[in-house]
Amino acid sequence: MPLNKVMLIGNVGKDPEIRYLEGDSKVATIRMATSEKYRDRDGRQKEYTEWHTVTAWRTTADLVEKYVRKGSLLYVEGRLRTRSWTDKTGVQKSATEIVAENIQFLGRQPQSGAENGTSAPTAPKTPPTMPEIDTVDDDLPF
Repeated sequence: MPLNKVMLIGNVGKDPEIRYLEGDSKVATIRMATSEKYRDRDGRQKEYTEWHTVTAWRTTADLVEKYVRKGSLLYVEGRLRTRSWTDKTGVQKSATEIVAENIQFLGRQPQSGAENGTSAPTAPKTPPTMPEIDTVDDDLPF
């Protein structure tokens, strides 16, 4: 049985890009960073950051447009999609992105709309629910 599933927790690197397609479909593109820290052979702490492109459609894109800003901490669940195209100069290009199926806001919400006296809703007092990890033993060989 095939499975294409991605789960990320990371920070948004810049404000989302919102586009409207034919038929008023909305798509939001988010650049998101995940980092890992480790020690090298000499014992020095290092950090490696991986950048991801996350695409959200329709109602999820509405939420992204309204609440996500640079610096937001997000939990994103989705699937990988690779697409390819030929640019204007005839060079073949490709990109791998995460198509978001679920986005949860973690941490404090950034202030938005401060210029017109409104702000984004504050984060709930209870932490957002994270997916439960199934710990049932099975007969898989790995």
